[in-house]
Amino acid sequence: MSLTKFEIFRTVVELGSLSKAAETLKLTQSAVSHAITGLEADLGFTLLIRNRSGTNLTENGKTMLVYMQGMLKLQEQMLQEASKINGIETGIVRIGTFPSVSIQWIPLILKSFQKDFPLIKIKLYEGNYNEITEWIAEGKIDFGFLSLPTANSFDTIPIKKDPLLCIVPDSHPLYHKELIHYVDLHHEHFIMPKSTIDNDVSRILKKHNITPTIQYEIEEDQAIISMVQNGLGISILPSMILYRLPNNIRAIPLEGNYFRSIGIAATSFKHLSPSAEKFIYYIQNGIP
Repeated sequence: MSLTKFEIFRTVVELGSLSKAAETLKLTQSAVSHAITGLEADLGFTLLIRNRSGTNLTENGKTMLVYMQGMLKLQEQMLQEASKINGIETGIVRIGTFPSVSIQWIPLILKSFQKDFPLIKIKLYEGNYNEITEWIAEGKIDFGFLSLPTANSFDTIPIKKDPLLCIVPDSHPLYHKELIHYVDLHHEHFIMPKSTIDNDVSRILKKHNITPTIQYEIEEDQAIISMVQNGLGISILPSMILYRLPNNIRAIPLEGNYFRSIGIAATSFKHLSPSAEKFIYYIQNGIP
């Protein structure tokens, strides 16, 4: 078994296709297929199920992927340390992020970072909290943005408090209020977020024994805003998502000044690569 085969296997899993992996790795498709077949022969069991729609991991494949990602991460750390000793800043940093962070923070940080470290490649994996948590635990990413506290025993660094606000249309009786009290939300038609902040909103409503009438459960933030705009209900969303609200919607503070605490998490910050450590420094110093 070789680390080259591990890298081919990881790329196939990430892209879901042997042909796409071959294109990315600049190999022939037969070479990729041969590497996967050889890896399966070395291990003694099937890792991937191939079909017309692409590839799917077997249960054994899922187990082996975690170990392969760990070994590839160690190899990357070793190569980065060697580059550091030789005075060259190079490497790959894999980061888990969710949409509002990708929009509000990542572009500015990337612009500054890549200017200073052009040879360090940043790979972004966008998902929700649960997916990012899973990617950290599996070793697929070096670290990820999450709402704190995390459910797992990760190392974490708080980054910013993002206020949670109630959004209401101009046709709603609450539109002119300067502060939304939780009793105001009882039996209101409510659009429940089902993306990266559903846990934060549910926690607040449960704490105050609020039972709004949930009309819809929506994953896409802009769809929630559109529904509120059209008078289908009210909702609660973080300030970072509300940077381009329509004119007929107000974002009103909630009683208690609740917020989601955004941070970064990793299995261990002590064992990050030099490139990942540098990028975290830029996160801590580049977010307004």
